[in-house]
Amino acid sequence: MQPHSIYLHIPFCQHRCSYCDFNTYAGLENLIFAYAQALRHEIKYVAATLDAKLPVHTIFFGGGTPSLLSAEDLASILKTLHTSFDVFPDAEISLEANPGTLSAAYLTELRNLGINRLSLGMQSAHPDELKFLERIHDYMDVVEAVTWARQAGFDNLSLDLIFGLPEQQTQTWVDSLQRALALAPEHFSLYALTLEHGTPLGSWAARGLIPEPDPDRAADMYELAAKMLAQVGYTQYEISNWARKNEKGRMKDEQRMDIEAQSPIAIRQSLFECRHNLQYWRNQPYLGFGAGGHGFVNGMRTVNVLSPKSYIQRLSKLNFSTSSGQALQHSTDDFPRTPATIEANPIDRETEMRETMMMGLRLTREGVSKARFQTRFGLSMREQFAEPIQQLVEWELLCWENDTLRLTPRGRLLGNQVFMQFV
Repeated sequence: MQPHSIYLHIPFCQHRCSYCDFNTYAGLENLIFAYAQALRHEIKYVAATLDAKLPVHTIFFGGGTPSLLSAEDLASILKTLHTSFDVFPDAEISLEANPGTLSAAYLTELRNLGINRLSLGMQSAHPDELKFLERIHDYMDVVEAVTWARQAGFDNLSLDLIFGLPEQQTQTWVDSLQRALALAPEHFSLYALTLEHGTPLGSWAARGLIPEPDPDRAADMYELAAKMLAQVGYTQYEISNWARKNEKGRMKDEQRMDIEAQSPIAIRQSLFECRHNLQYWRNQPYLGFGAGGHGFVNGMRTVNVLSPKSYIQRLSKLNFSTSSGQALQHSTDDFPRTPATIEANPIDRETEMRETMMMGLRLTREGVSKARFQTRFGLSMREQFAEPIQQLVEWELLCWENDTLRLTPRGRLLGNQVFMQFV
């Protein structure tokens, strides 16, 4: 059976950042214990709708601020996952963390639980930029978090940074990158700031209190970052993501090939790529647990209720056997729906093909292979999307390399224009 991924949404934050439009909430920390229990109930519910355990090769705690959960709560959730699914021995288990919420002891506990990948929201090294973004940490918190993580045994760290802030100077962006590079993470995620409707930054811009970000300057910052990272050995594998070489992963890759032979694309670990995110970009199946969690599995896209309180209430009504602690058997027709599900939309074949193109083209090295597309859908990619592909190649936004369609360097800057051609 094809390996699956699991995403668990942790919607709690100490403070909601000015640019954030995710399903996150500040001031609800009193719900964390009940929320962790509800997550376990939802996991057990899904397991009870299956005839056999699903194979799982990545687990991702995202948010929000997952590092607000205690080690005890994380341990209980992980135990439930391992009981409910066939989790691979070398599964990638990631946790997003705010550097201002970590301690050396906590990181040691996380590593001992089997969490083996840490994603830190650095965003900037400059106090004025962090204040503008309403982050609760400073650069020294990032330095301490990385130091403690290394001491705890983490050898797969990722740093997130944001560029293209209104009136941001190129030199401060370069300085943030240099300070981040000095910490030698295995992975970088770099995102251009977007002013989303409903966020404080979006509101301030609409009222003329701050200028709109300059897209040309942001593009220059993006190209500069790509050049700097390439010079020191990072490989860009996705529009916004870079990774270092993973020498230890080469042998693992060979060993894993047989295990995942049924997957259309075997995971390549010659780089410290985020294996979980690769699942999304390859349009492969994943389960989404938690308030606002999204999933794509069994030919269906699911969305959970947004409110943490409603999520807890919906899952608190489940019946569990007192002897085993497992959910009582539910109909396999329920899968992948749970009591928290508010949307479950079947994905037809044409939509899946379009989504596979849009997401796959984000992978700057891998792109979309016509052979793999043919194997998956039984159709020719060149024929199915002949007109948009031809147009995008003529515009020099896409190019063919052997049997693979990839973004050109110009296409990376204008990715949204490319993806819209497949909507």
